[in-house]
Parts: sequence; C-alpha cells; structure tokens
Amino acid sequence: MENLIVTGGAGFIGSNFVHYVVEHHPEVQHITVLDKLTYAGNRENLAGLPVEKVGLVVGDICDANLVNKLVKGADAVVHYAAESHNDNSLLDPSPFIQTNIVGTYTLIQACQKYGVRFHHISTDEVYGDLPLREDLPGHGEGLGEKFTPESRYNPSSPYSSSKASSDLLVRAWVRSFGLKATISNCSNNYGPYQHIEKFIPRQITNILSGIRPKLYGSGKNVRDWIHTNDHSRAVWTILTKGKIGETYLIGANGEKNNKEVLNLILKLMGKSSDDYDRVKDRPGHDLRYAIDSTKLRRELGWQPIFTDFETGLQHTIDWYTAHESWWRNEKATVEAKYSKNGQ
Repeated sequence: MENLIVTGGAGFIGSNFVHYVVEHHPEVQHITVLDKLTYAGNRENLAGLPVEKVGLVVGDICDANLVNKLVKGADAVVHYAAESHNDNSLLDPSPFIQTNIVGTYTLIQACQKYGVRFHHISTDEVYGDLPLREDLPGHGEGLGEKFTPESRYNPSSPYSSSKASSDLLVRAWVRSFGLKATISNCSNNYGPYQHIEKFIPRQITNILSGIRPKLYGSGKNVRDWIHTNDHSRAVWTILTKGKIGETYLIGANGEKNNKEVLNLILKLMGKSSDDYDRVKDRPGHDLRYAIDSTKLRRELGWQPIFTDFETGLQHTIDWYTAHESWWRNEKATVEAKYSKNGQ
C-alpha cells in the first residue's frame, strides 16, 4: 500500500482518513486525493499535510480518462467521493445518480482493468431504518434490532438508493470480473471538518453564531454515532486485513436520538436544555439506525477509541470553536437554504 488514491479526500470523512494515514502509516509513500471540490470539498481540509506525500488532483470520478490515468499507477483506491446530504437529494436527485452510481462504475472499471485493490465506503442508510426502541418488545432488547452484513437493502431516499446501487455494482464486479474489493457500511460520523449543513456542526455553529439550534420534528429519530477518527482506523484495518468480496459494518454502539444529541450540545456549550426551535420534519425521515459491528471486531480486531460520546462531542465543539474561519463564510448561505425550506 505504498501509493493510494483517496477519492473525495478533500471532504469530511475522506480528509480525516488522509490525515490519519499520514500520521500513523509512514509506509505509505504517496496519497493522491481525487476530489471535484464541490461545496462539500475544501482545500483547507488538507492544509498542513506534507506536499511531497499528499497531492490534490481536482477532477471528477466520472471522467474515465482521468481515472484510468491515476489508477494505473496505484496500489489501492479508497472511495469516499459521494453526494451525501439527504436533504439535497430530496431537492435534486440527479447529482446523486451521477456521482454515486456512474462515478463508482467508472472507478471499478479502472481498478478491474489494472488489478488495483478497491475499498468502497458506504452507509448504513442503504438498509433503510429500524423501529424505535420504544416500539420494540422489551424496549429493543430482542433480536433483529441492529443492521448486520446480512440485512436486506431497503433505502428510503434518493441518496441512500444511489449508495445501495453503488454497493451492488461493486459486489457484481467482484463476482463477475474478479475485482479485488471490499465494502464498508458505516453509521453517522461526527468530528472535525464536517460541513456545517450536517446536524451536529449545524447546531454547534448556530450557537456560536447566536442562532437558536433547530430540531427536526419530535427529535426521536435515532442515529448511531461514531467519531470519524474511529472510522478512519476501521477503513485502514479493512483495507489491509479484510477479505476480498466481504462487507464490514462499522459502528461504535453510539445510538442517540436527535433530541439527546442536541441537549448534550446545549449542555456542553452552556445553554439551557430548551434553548432551541422545532422545525418541520424531513420527508421520509428514517426512524432509527443501529450498527452491529461484531464481524469487524471479531474477524479483524478493530475497536473504537472514542467510546464516550460526550468526550467526542466536546472534542468536536472545541474544534469548531477554534476554527471559526473554516466555516464562518458559509454560515449565512447554509441557514438561508434551510430557512427557505422551513427548516
């Protein structure tokens, strides 16, 4: 794994992975970041990394000529690039179809052609949602309460449908063409460099901006949170130890409903627990996600480090507080977009 390509490596989760590899795996000689630099990609996410070790190529993963040129000399491709915001997919699905499906197809074609190892980053949202714990017998203590690698795909939005499609393409290329690939489906990430349209950084930056935080609907919808640093470690483990053709689920047992998360943000930032506004719910808002990462833990020996959500959240609040220049210029635009949609 001396020469890596990281697609979407200037985005939130991808850039954290690049930082992780540079810091912890000196055996990697060079990382080529291929990123289109849409609104979710940011050159500043790669600031401070050694230029002799990390190079940014601004380009589209749907550009077959560019992709073939880059992949030909690589040892592995780690594929983070994706349109990923559910709300945006409901407003305009077309970029999600193009990037998440056509882009993945372009990459796996090149990796299959040149015999390059491929790891595909996906989401737990491909499985749809689960009942809320309060709606389950024994309050969720029974079987079938978490997603496993055997769970049926049941996507709810254009975003999750496009990711499900890309997963299935990778599986088909493994079986039909011998693609050397693995897949990981991860729960919701939080941490540094996350775009402020997302739930946790939006609430943090709202408070820092003197704006009341916003909560969708009842706030009962549950997400399974994992710190992005733990995700990066898991991806490296799968890339280097995972079995070709296998799917691994990444999660840190971090189930919290949105109201719990918002209340904890308010507490950590010195605000009253009722200092927020309720806004209309997202259409088709999935009730609950929960990941069973037993396979990853047992077979590959991975364990999360950020096991205390409050500590990880404080770490995230501290980062956004210290890096106001990173997000300030976009804040008004993001909030105006939400306001237009009553959110």
